[in-house]
Amino acid sequence: MIFKNLKASSAILNKAKELGASLAGIAAVKDLKSAPSFTFAPQMPNAGKGVGTRENDLGLKPGEVLWPENAKSIFVIAVFHPEDKPEMDWWFGRVDPPGNRVLAKICRELCSWIEDNFSIKTVHLPYHVEKGGTYLKDSAVMAGLGCIGKNNILVTPEYGPRVRLRAIALDADLPSTGPRQFNPCADCEEFCRKACPQKAFDHVLYSKEDYGQQILPGRDGSFSRPVCNGQMELDINTAQEEEAEGFDSPVKIIKYCRRCESACPVGKPVKAK
Repeated sequence: MIFKNLKASSAILNKAKELGASLAGIAAVKDLKSAPSFTFAPQMPNAGKGVGTRENDLGLKPGEVLWPENAKSIFVIAVFHPEDKPEMDWWFGRVDPPGNRVLAKICRELCSWIEDNFSIKTVHLPYHVEKGGTYLKDSAVMAGLGCIGKNNILVTPEYGPRVRLRAIALDADLPSTGPRQFNPCADCEEFCRKACPQKAFDHVLYSKEDYGQQILPGRDGSFSRPVCNGQMELDINTAQEEEAEGFDSPVKIIKYCRRCESACPVGKPVKAK
């Protein structure tokens, strides 16, 4: 059984890359249940509220994750989001960002391929936790894709924080591919925090004594989601109608802030002196 699962794991990882994933990895559900976001989010003030959340119609408590029946492994894929293609993350009216559509297509095709070739049941997880999704950043960390940076987002060795994530639940106990030893933030000058227009990292809000865990938002408990949300609300309110490919008339395009992401030097080509 171990050899069979190793073989399946290797084949699925390779197939994900073939379908367009830039990075891919596997995390065990049993490990994720004690990962930082999964334990902190249900305790967080205003959990389940703010830009990007959805109505909870599954009977979940705020911040709670609903695991698919018999899910044993979470397969995480990442797609590189180059800085010169900001439109990958733009909302065109109510249409999903192009990057999300790329990720969804990879997941759909990979789910079909896994079930056809290995008889492993899959669930393409929704993006939103309130709709049955998972905490993608922590899942990616436990799958070995990178670490959570001081900007409170995933930082990968290959692309820094410039990736977009999706996940699939599997009913097979596949070997985990992480976490990995990677900490580029240790001696960093905190370019990400300095770039934040709303100063979302200026004050420590959460402590290990109050929440019973060492790893907190922004690593040290300084990331304020409500303050960050304020910038996202501003981005929505100031969005303009523009001409866009594939639309017959101008459409309102929301361009969410990515300053902390763009400021991170990790994964950027080293410039010749």
